[in-house]
Amino acid sequence: MELILSPGPPKLAPTLDPTHQVELILSTSPAELTLDPVHQPELTPGSACHPEMTLSPGSTELTLEPAHQPEETPVPSLAELTLEPVHCRPELLDACADLINEQWPRSRASRLHSLGQSSDAFPLCLMLLSPRPTPEAAPIVVGHARLSRVLDRPQSLLVETVVVARALRGRGFGRRLMEGLEDFAQARGFRRLHLTTHDQLQFYAHLGYHLGEPVQGLVFTSRRLSATLLRAFPRAPSPRPPYKAPSVTAQTAPRAHKGPSLPPPPPLPEPLTSSLPPPAGLPPQSLLETQYQDLRGCPIFWMEKDI
Repeated sequence: MELILSPGPPKLAPTLDPTHQVELILSTSPAELTLDPVHQPELTPGSACHPEMTLSPGSTELTLEPAHQPEETPVPSLAELTLEPVHCRPELLDACADLINEQWPRSRASRLHSLGQSSDAFPLCLMLLSPRPTPEAAPIVVGHARLSRVLDRPQSLLVETVVVARALRGRGFGRRLMEGLEDFAQARGFRRLHLTTHDQLQFYAHLGYHLGEPVQGLVFTSRRLSATLLRAFPRAPSPRPPYKAPSVTAQTAPRAHKGPSLPPPPPLPEPLTSSLPPPAGLPPQSLLETQYQDLRGCPIFWMEKDI
């Protein structure tokens, strides 16, 4: 910035000399202030500390560069979202692993290995994709879910690892993901979906899911293995058998006897009586409490839906 003050002796009365003007030039370069020692500002009585300045209309230039503001990422349209298997888009494996690990931290190598097992023969991992922001960019992974076959239920699938990007939750992307899963499964001949949840009962209830019984998901499937052989594998220990009477004693002492055994010693008859089937019509779980637990001992709710 260059400031030039015109000369002139001090006067007792305010006088504007058209030949003596102050030129003020502002530019984006570093500000510079230059005072010509020969020229002195015009002073009026009572204004010794306030020089009189006149701006020349033809020489004043003001250029301001707008502050740089980061562009907000636009929210993708629900109608533009697509659902694709992970194994069909291997270039998105890393992005999908990051999305899941944001919700459930886990070794990156282990997560990538699990996603790499996805196949059309199940288990199968599906990604909810947002369209490319630019023609050269890759689609954005905004959701994920895993589908597995269910033991002894050829027309059922188990839904696991359902997650939506944190920034997009509460905007309908979870519903869009679940609706896409239903269409995907129905197009391949399946008629029922099963899932578990800790705290999203109301969300799934609004989608038409209701409380159900535990099922056994298959971590792998092969046409070379018969159903009889698959049944020989031990079932997951996390869910308790359905239709057992909920009991405080049974929950505090969850040890169960496997297979026939000798009569228990006298101190253990009570836990056996608490394992008797409940009266007809008593459900094993409700929307408020459940008797099922996951591997960490946290209560879970089993839900299902016909599609």
